[in-house]
Amino acid sequence: MASRSYSNLLDLATGAADQAPAVAALGALRRRLPRVVTTPGLIDDSPASPSTPPRPRTIIVANQLPIRSHRPESPEEPWTFEWDEDSLLRHLHHSSSPLMEFIYIGCLRDDIPQAEQDAVAQALLETHNCVPAFLPTDIAERYYHGFCKQHLWPLFHYMLPLSPDLGGRFDRALWQAYVSANKIFADKVLEVINPDDDFVWVHDYHLMVLPTFLRKRFNRIKLGFFLHSPFPSSEIYKTLPVREELLRALLNSDLIGFHTFDYARHFLSCCGRMLGLSYESKRGHICLEYYGRTVSIKILPVGVHMEQLKTVLGLPETEAKVSELMEMYSGKGRVVMLGVDDMDIFKGISLKLLAMEELLRQHPEWRGKLVLVQVANPARGRGKDVAEVQTETYAMVRRINEVYGEPGYEPVVLIDEPLQFYERVAYYVIAEVCLVTAVRDGMNLIPYEYIVSRQGNEKLDRMLRQGKPEEKKSMLVVSEFIGCSPSLSGAIRVNPWNIEAVADAMETALVLPENEKRLRHDKHFRYVSTHDVGYWANSFLLDLERTCKYHSQKRCWGIGFGLRFRVVSLDLTFRKLSLENILMAYRRAKTRAILLDYDGTLMPQAINKSPSTESVRILNSLCRDKDNVVYLCSGYDRRTLHEWFPCENLGIAAEHGYFLRCKRDAEWKTCVAATDCSWKQIAEPVMCLYRETTDGSTIEDRETVLVWNYEDADPDFGSCQAKELVDHLESVLANEPVSVKTTPHSVEVKPQIVRFCRA
Repeated sequence: MASRSYSNLLDLATGAADQAPAVAALGALRRRLPRVVTTPGLIDDSPASPSTPPRPRTIIVANQLPIRSHRPESPEEPWTFEWDEDSLLRHLHHSSSPLMEFIYIGCLRDDIPQAEQDAVAQALLETHNCVPAFLPTDIAERYYHGFCKQHLWPLFHYMLPLSPDLGGRFDRALWQAYVSANKIFADKVLEVINPDDDFVWVHDYHLMVLPTFLRKRFNRIKLGFFLHSPFPSSEIYKTLPVREELLRALLNSDLIGFHTFDYARHFLSCCGRMLGLSYESKRGHICLEYYGRTVSIKILPVGVHMEQLKTVLGLPETEAKVSELMEMYSGKGRVVMLGVDDMDIFKGISLKLLAMEELLRQHPEWRGKLVLVQVANPARGRGKDVAEVQTETYAMVRRINEVYGEPGYEPVVLIDEPLQFYERVAYYVIAEVCLVTAVRDGMNLIPYEYIVSRQGNEKLDRMLRQGKPEEKKSMLVVSEFIGCSPSLSGAIRVNPWNIEAVADAMETALVLPENEKRLRHDKHFRYVSTHDVGYWANSFLLDLERTCKYHSQKRCWGIGFGLRFRVVSLDLTFRKLSLENILMAYRRAKTRAILLDYDGTLMPQAINKSPSTESVRILNSLCRDKDNVVYLCSGYDRRTLHEWFPCENLGIAAEHGYFLRCKRDAEWKTCVAATDCSWKQIAEPVMCLYRETTDGSTIEDRETVLVWNYEDADPDFGSCQAKELVDHLESVLANEPVSVKTTPHSVEVKPQIVRFCRA
């Protein structure tokens, strides 16, 4: 259960709760909160007295706080906390502008008894500026180990639930727990946010529906979201039963970040195929228009914390560990190849071991010399698949060591217990090659950490007998399917499923000329050192500020229920039509002109294009009033419209106004002299060609217009074919008095004069 006395920080900040220490702790927060909170939802924003402008503030929301908690030895002692210096969220504080203030919202790794939650929350707020979200035990289990780890995480890594053993079928109860957990996080944000000034930055797939809850409460909230996992292709993603809910929730953000263009492209493709949204580039920024709001897409891989790595490299214990490892391996003439992975099904540890086995089989000269040190971190998930990976890994290591090992030499060293960070860095320092063969991974910073560690420092250079900085070298063999691969152009990229190719790449990395290794290392280090976590965070926050710059210049209305909620954003000059004013003006007028569009207005886009009985009845009712002049404009031909609308006094403008009739029994007139349509003999064969090659497309031959329609075709392929068709038609019709025009889902060819009639 959530803590009762901590359930509303605003009450604490305004003295509503009888906890003086908590009020004092919230002093820093209070200067940013609205001045008076009277009742829930009613805020007095009267101007405060002039004071020093507060620092800009960002609220970081993630599944876990960057905190390590220590359980007291006795019930009388308090919990103690320290920063988790390995956490990416903690690195944001170290790397960003000192003018930026951060508040962290998330869960703790330890289960805090309900009776102690108040004290823990107060201590974290006072000492670390953190707001813990306490999830009920049943929700926490179904939210994290249920929906996140059984549904989202496998699916985002391209694993379909084809059987109960592979992730399991979709469970609506797990989805409801996921939504409930996100709502709890939203409540925590609402307790501390000043919506006019604060930025909110939400992290990763655990909180994908959180933007909807926040946008629903504050329509102009400055909200960014960054996805740290892959985003699957539309063919994979669309198997998720709640696919639209998640997409619409993400689109309630102002800025959505991805590590690579592939992930962003897949997201944009899903938005196009499932929501009918298109994107464009505005001055180098990819943008989506969603109900009048501009949603920007950010593509930037995260980096490492350079200062932390440099500090760890200079620690005495790191130097001692490097010395120990050098004696263990280099002192015996061994060459170390290093792998650092979590023990889960997507890291490709077994594929790496098979490649090592293949390398030793094909190149006997490396037996007795080459050692693969595989650090296997504990898996973050749990279940049958994790146990199977562990069993397979242990068996393969035993087999390789039995076949290719000898007294005093094991070709594979498996370290299956957590290492201290300095120990891992020491392995980086002595490894000649770093090998990452994950079959799918969001980013993976292991190669970046390896590169920085191989750059070393003066003391380590002396230990490694490297005289000059230009002698630094490193080699990377990385999977094509990890997020850092596009950034490492000097790495040897491999398909981890191709065992022979990986083995060849490993051998190439070992025998490459020393000068080539130095050049590759230098190129990588320049990139990694300039694109660190600070660069990533500052770039994201600057783009978020840019995207939200014009929030105050828009009028916003919230529409929709539940997770289909969205905000309609319109210009400040927009005024909503008042039904009462329209009716009053209608009744006062002696003569009324009513102009109606048909396609997509009077009738929605559907398979059945003909009007409904109700639409015809309403038109008849309007036409019977002698004070009304009613005209209907459509792109359809006059014969079709004549059959569809048996209204005596209805005026019709067919084919966008080329044919005009004021009443049903009147003659059709044209706005210009009859045109020559001989150009159709040239255009129609070209359209037929594209109709045959584009499944789902059709041709509509009207009297003065020829239309190629692809609304039932694949949207991406249809759009691509439409661009080609326009170029083709403009080429063959260059000397004809016609114009070629694209509309949503169609390409039209018509006489140039029709364009003016329509206007």
